[in-house]
Amino acid sequence: MIKDVLLSLDEVEAAMNTADEAERAALNVRWAALMEQCRHLTPQDRVHLARHPRRPRIGEIVSGLFTDFFEQRGDRQCREDASILCGIARFHGRPVTVIGHRKGRTIEENMACNFGMPGPEGYRKAQRVMRQAEKFGRPVITFIDTPGAYPGMEAEERGQGEAIATSLALMSRLRVPVVAVITGEGNSGGALALGLSDRMLMLENAYYAVLSPEGFASILWKDPARRDEACGVMKLTAQDLMNFGIIDGIIAEPVGGAQRDHAALFREMDTAICHALDALSGLSADALVAQRYQKFRGIGRA
Repeated sequence: MIKDVLLSLDEVEAAMNTADEAERAALNVRWAALMEQCRHLTPQDRVHLARHPRRPRIGEIVSGLFTDFFEQRGDRQCREDASILCGIARFHGRPVTVIGHRKGRTIEENMACNFGMPGPEGYRKAQRVMRQAEKFGRPVITFIDTPGAYPGMEAEERGQGEAIATSLALMSRLRVPVVAVITGEGNSGGALALGLSDRMLMLENAYYAVLSPEGFASILWKDPARRDEACGVMKLTAQDLMNFGIIDGIIAEPVGGAQRDHAALFREMDTAICHALDALSGLSADALVAQRYQKFRGIGRA
């Protein structure tokens, strides 16, 4: 599995720091062989990479792609939800609205943002800044990386289902360009609530599905241990979704995963988002809404 290959790569990198010339030559051969293995990934390998703890998070993505970011907090109804980051920024000098799921690096950071699982307040905060973006004519760029919306009782009591449904309804009729980028995990309605867009882009090793592979295996086979098998059955990779017409573009990652070179990844993301916005910038508001409607109505048609 890719997990073992990545561990071996880390070992080779560490060994190179102290190797002499002869040892370095042997390590370079080993390095090349390991990198070649990284070019042939199974769906379960890609799920592992999508969940890699060093994969770029929304804060790093914002710093890498945007300038003048100004965070906006609170849903103006209940409270702040740290699991969704929202704000205004500039993208190549152009004002945009940025929204993304937020995960942490440490256990403390993950607890603070509920492991990237938003409650209804997070989606209502996102709705608030989307309406503001529409008012001022700013494109909306969303970044999706979540195991799913928080399923706890208190979230349901405060209207989790309604908040997700309202997000979908609002995004379907926004009169500004909307670009969504799936950067890691994209599970269930928690991901879809930020994904109804004019252009859906996806990192090469991200995944997008109705639920997690573990949940799929638990429901279908009553055995979550069959998660690797589920990854192949679910057709959740970027390549699968591109073939189905669900996404509009795949953003290449460094060999071995996005965690290996954040800067290289951000260059690819920057180019892809620029192209998406350029393609949408000449359309009127009515044309954007009509095209978005036809895009989603057409998904699944033979």
